[in-house]
Amino acid sequence: MLAILIFIIGLIIGSFLNVCIYRIPREESIVFPPSHCPNCKLNLKLKDLIPLISYAVLRGRCRYCKARISPVYPFIEFLNAILYFLIYIKYGLNLEFIKFAFLASLVIVIGVIDYFTTDIYTNTIIVGLIVGIAFAIISFFVEGSIMIYIIGSLIGGGVISLIILLTNGMGWGDAELLFIIGLFLGVRLTLVTLFLSFIIGGIVGGILIILKIKSRKDYIPFGPFISIGAVISILFGEFIINKLLF
Repeated sequence: MLAILIFIIGLIIGSFLNVCIYRIPREESIVFPPSHCPNCKLNLKLKDLIPLISYAVLRGRCRYCKARISPVYPFIEFLNAILYFLIYIKYGLNLEFIKFAFLASLVIVIGVIDYFTTDIYTNTIIVGLIVGIAFAIISFFVEGSIMIYIIGSLIGGGVISLIILLTNGMGWGDAELLFIIGLFLGVRLTLVTLFLSFIIGGIVGGILIILKIKSRKDYIPFGPFISIGAVISILFGEFIINKLLF
């Protein structure tokens, strides 16, 4: 029952993530005005905002103007819910669950926005930085160590910063994202995130070039690959380190 409750909470928070993903690039408040149809501008009622169910009942269209609703909305809701469920199954209901669930939601927002806009917005980084520092401080009192998180952030941000300085092939937002991920994951899982980001990014980029969807000169946002790498590290990072790499 607790796992089901966590899944439902993940759906609800996933609905809020959709608001963030839509409004942050438009520099709109994520609190006001209330949720509304971007086409007809009418405020949505509670029955229009039930995660997954409302989309299915309305068949992916606005109740009032019949404009098509992007399938990205239910996908984000389900993705966030299933990640909360899996993180709970792995870690239980404790401080680690709260920390990693927050990070999962944060990288969903950052990764999806970067995918659609090729930008990582400063306000999302600031939120991640504040919460990451808070969790690092809490870890100091609980675990007696804070250096693994400080070093993790320096490694994550430092590697990308070095690549930027040497090749100018990435954005500073990528370095900032990996810096805050390091505050949450520590040294080992940050290294796994880096490794996975480059592997996944290389494979996807190569496929896009082979299929001629992108050329070698086209910019491909790296934030989504970092986000995917972070989520995989949360769920399977220690397994990858212990069983696959060593």
